[in-house]
Amino acid sequence: MLILRLLFVLVTLLLAVSGAMFLITRNRRYLGFAWQTLRFAVLTLLVFALLFVLERYVLVGWRVML
Repeated sequence: MLILRLLFVLVTLLLAVSGAMFLITRNRRYLGFAWQTLRFAVLTLLVFALLFVLERYVLVGWRVML
């Protein structure tokens, strides 16, 4: 959970900084970077969610983890 919190803080900071840089410079490159960062964060969150479901229901259901 600590990793997810750190990821959330870093992504929020990156999105805020890239949004501010876009507003200052009007360079669309910063919007592309923000979009790429958001996609990476969502993908990482989905991977963690799948691992959580795997651990919680599949492995416990098969009694692999006691």
